[in-house]
Amino acid sequence: MSPLWARGAGELARSIRAGEVSSREVVRAHLARIEEVDPRVNAVTVVPEERALAEADAADRAVREGTAGPLCGVPMTVKENIDVAGSATTWGVPAMRDRVAAHDAPHIAELRAAGAIVIGRTNMPEFGMRWHTANDLRGATVNPWSSGHTPGGSSGGEAVAVATGMSPLGMGGDGAGSLRWPAQCCGVATLKPSLGRVSQGTGPLVPFAMQLMAVNGPLARRVVDLDLAYRNMCARSGGDPWHAPVPLDGPPLPEPLGVALATVPGMDPSVAGALDDASRILTDAGYAVEPREVPGLDRALELFVQIMSAYGRLHKEQPPLESFASADFLRFWTAYHPIWERAGGEAAFDPMMERGALARRWHEWTARTPLVLAPVRTAPAFPVGADLDADWQEGFLASMRQVVAVNLLGLPSVVVPVGEADGLPRAVQVIGPRFREDLCLRAAAAIEAGSPLRTPIDPRA
Repeated sequence: MSPLWARGAGELARSIRAGEVSSREVVRAHLARIEEVDPRVNAVTVVPEERALAEADAADRAVREGTAGPLCGVPMTVKENIDVAGSATTWGVPAMRDRVAAHDAPHIAELRAAGAIVIGRTNMPEFGMRWHTANDLRGATVNPWSSGHTPGGSSGGEAVAVATGMSPLGMGGDGAGSLRWPAQCCGVATLKPSLGRVSQGTGPLVPFAMQLMAVNGPLARRVVDLDLAYRNMCARSGGDPWHAPVPLDGPPLPEPLGVALATVPGMDPSVAGALDDASRILTDAGYAVEPREVPGLDRALELFVQIMSAYGRLHKEQPPLESFASADFLRFWTAYHPIWERAGGEAAFDPMMERGALARRWHEWTARTPLVLAPVRTAPAFPVGADLDADWQEGFLASMRQVVAVNLLGLPSVVVPVGEADGLPRAVQVIGPRFREDLCLRAAAAIEAGSPLRTPIDPRA
């Protein structure tokens, strides 16, 4: 029998409801795992132990009284840019260390109403604006597969917590791959929902670009646990004008379901190998997979950059970075800013109009193959510090074109691990039509079934 901290969220929920184990035992097991492992990886930033154990006792009472919810007594961790009542939403910035939230974000409130228990907050880069997780407030997070490689960002702390068994379920966000890139780096699964599926609430002001392209979503070691979390975090609008209460399961589509195997140039052999393996697994599972060139990726990247540049700020006049950013972040941004500006390409007369045209083009292109099997980044986790080098940065955005296209168009995507190469995890993403997370999850589960799980893991050297 595997230890409690090694089990998935759904398995734990069933065991707690059946009375086979108490929530207190489950929470204590994960708290002990955090105490054992986190000093080596620095992923979990705050542990509300007393509150978590009190909520575990309440969950055990709910089981005895027959009122247990679908996630009753299951631990989860939450990234530090998502509001949890009574906890600071720091965004990884020292100046925000005391910004304690009065209320839960809508999806956190919904998950807690279903019985989930917050046992920790997790690390992230400053403002979520770096592909590696490090800041002056909490320090750097370590990839458990290889301490010399990045855990990704910006949900790097969550990905590490889930990968090492410190948490069976994590909550992060994705505005430009911030769920999917760490999932690839750390060998876990994640769901980036459709735009409007999960409420962003009506808390602090959110720039238009982030309203349009950033979403909250779950991380887990098993696809089935993503599905469980997803079904308990979509119902509350919280006043979010983008929220759309669309049914979680769409109508059946003709079988065999078509899958476009994205032909993306410049892939690292390990990434290409993961796609080949996933394609074979899906074919064996009855999907109709065919190689196809994805249309408009270059322009999607340019439009993403243009919209983010014009509408991704809170203030017209930004305070100087030197007043609140770390030395490493300043070095990163100084090197990256001119690359970012060039990446916008030819200015669109109306970027939203052009976005709409690209969305229609994508819709027509996927008529025969509703799902797309694609890389996350076209290369594996990079060595720590590489993203501070201007020459290295030149190619990074191009390697993430398939990621940001999904954000631009508001599409759902599930990342699933597919083995490892050279000591680092491999992963693919399954992209679907808007509000068809169910199709993505089903295909990702088929891939997972054909590729043995390799997490949770103990941190390696």
